[in-house]
Amino acid sequence: MSTFVLSATLFAALLAVSPAPTFAQSPPASPSPATRTLAVRTVQLTLPAEAVLEATRQATVATQVSGRIVDVQAEAGQRVKAGQLLMTIDAREATENAAAARAQLVQAEASYLRTQNLFKQKFVSQAALDKADADLKSARAQAGAAGAGASHAAVTAPIAGIVAARHAELGELAAPGRALVTVFDPKGLRAIASIPQFKLKDAQQATAAKIEFPESRRWLDGARIEILPTVDAKSHTATARVYLPDSGVEGLVPGMAVRVHFVVGTAQKLTVPANAILRRGEISAVYVIVADKPRLRQVRLGEPVTDGEIEVLSGLAAGETVSLDPVKTGIEMKQSAAK
Repeated sequence: MSTFVLSATLFAALLAVSPAPTFAQSPPASPSPATRTLAVRTVQLTLPAEAVLEATRQATVATQVSGRIVDVQAEAGQRVKAGQLLMTIDAREATENAAAARAQLVQAEASYLRTQNLFKQKFVSQAALDKADADLKSARAQAGAAGAGASHAAVTAPIAGIVAARHAELGELAAPGRALVTVFDPKGLRAIASIPQFKLKDAQQATAAKIEFPESRRWLDGARIEILPTVDAKSHTATARVYLPDSGVEGLVPGMAVRVHFVVGTAQKLTVPANAILRRGEISAVYVIVADKPRLRQVRLGEPVTDGEIEVLSGLAAGETVSLDPVKTGIEMKQSAAK
């Protein structure tokens, strides 16, 4: 690999962005920044795809009765158990309807008994008995439906998990079908990615997948890959699902943007840790330790590999040592030059 040193102007510009701190008195000596000796190593070749996290188990709870919300016991981010009370609705109308249905059931039962006695005495026909029996069954069904409707005034969690969102506030009017609370299970997350048709074959041959969180430089191994057997006719993309493991998912929620890397092979590459790279605009550089002295050197970089390191295309060679804290190294260099 070719090696080249930054020009004096660029070198000075990079150093200028990290001014040395001022002290009222001489600061205590600090340990030298950590270093790393580079080597060519086996890395995984991947097919990257942008993705979004979603919950495999998620439920949006809606009400089945009309009424004003009189009690709220669910907040976004709160952990809940299955069956736990989330909201209470003022369902007095449904309660009164249930009471009326029970009264009609009592009357239908009494009417059926009277008709049955009369039928035994041959005072009424079989048709009259059949009608009384039908009226009784209808009254029982109406009483059961009215009672179930009244019980819907208590809105409970259908699954154990975390409250993702609350869609209604205290005092608002709830109506049948209106969403009230969304609950998801944090242990059941998956990344949904769209794979272009021309890359679908490579993705189908992937032996594993890794999920990257670019903002935190966090990586997780996918537990399972699932590629749906259809291709969208408009976008010509297939949907891939990469399931996250049950452990190590703290802080992850549905809707987060991630990047999925489908592992399609291996190769030998020279890589450098991401924290060793000093970026200023389109320029990338590292501090190379030569004879115990750091030298700022511009490098050309490739794509990240699956463990978060960056491929080196030119500017470094195997066996060279780089600083893992370029900002601290630059400050120390400027302090040494000022003495």
